[in-house]
Amino acid sequence: MPNLVSPGLSLSAAVSWGAADFSGGIATKAANVFSVVVVAHATGLAFMLLLALLVGEPIPAWTSLLWGIVAGLAGGIGLAALYKALAVGKMGINAPLSSVITAVVPLLFSFSTEGLPHAVQMIGFVLALVSIWLIATQRGAGDGSQGMGLAVVAGIGFGGFLLFIKLAGSEAVFWPLVSARSASFLLMLAITVIRGGDWKHSRGSVSYMLLAGILDSGANALYVAAAQRGRLDVAAVLSSLYPASTVILARLVLKERLSRLQRVGMAAALIAVSLIAAK
Repeated sequence: MPNLVSPGLSLSAAVSWGAADFSGGIATKAANVFSVVVVAHATGLAFMLLLALLVGEPIPAWTSLLWGIVAGLAGGIGLAALYKALAVGKMGINAPLSSVITAVVPLLFSFSTEGLPHAVQMIGFVLALVSIWLIATQRGAGDGSQGMGLAVVAGIGFGGFLLFIKLAGSEAVFWPLVSARSASFLLMLAITVIRGGDWKHSRGSVSYMLLAGILDSGANALYVAAAQRGRLDVAAVLSSLYPASTVILARLVLKERLSRLQRVGMAAALIAVSLIAAK
């Protein structure tokens, strides 16, 4: 019988990450992007710390916390690189490129440490990567390679986060995420201060910043729990389907139309999930 716990947690993480990206995107319409990230990360840090204390989770070994810090720095660097890539290059190329690389990094690590999965899952992984690209592709992608190097750095950073937080979460869930969010918060705060960031924002945007922080950190916890209960490649690839959640919310809330390629990507993602979860 297939193990549906890890895939279920992974897909829940994808839904939460996608909703966090949607909320952060709404907030960014009325505020400086880096100030949005700082507020969201501060909220996520407080949320994870509160959960760690409420659950009474024992503080893990310092190595676990150290891996959390490395994960947070990798994720923070990836986020800064992605924003810059989207600003200077084609979103329709750089966004899906970073999304696919995000999934590939832990996928390759899992293959080297846990061995290759069975053939059906391998087909599912390939189909999932294709679906991520299609779903994340924006209209008017056009030609051009500007910012692609930054998109690769972003993908490696996000993929590194998925890998390192898995290593950090071998003993615990919340405390490694506290250390990860502390590192990313301080990094993004430093970047914002150096850039002379604009801290002005509307009252409505603040609620979206807070929601983004809670959803993002919640997704992190779901992903760690999924990686603890199953293969890293399954957790990483299914969690990386988060662009689907963002696109669906944009369709439902903002009435944005899905392109033909995005519809194909959605269908491919559904097939990929069934193949990856199969035994």
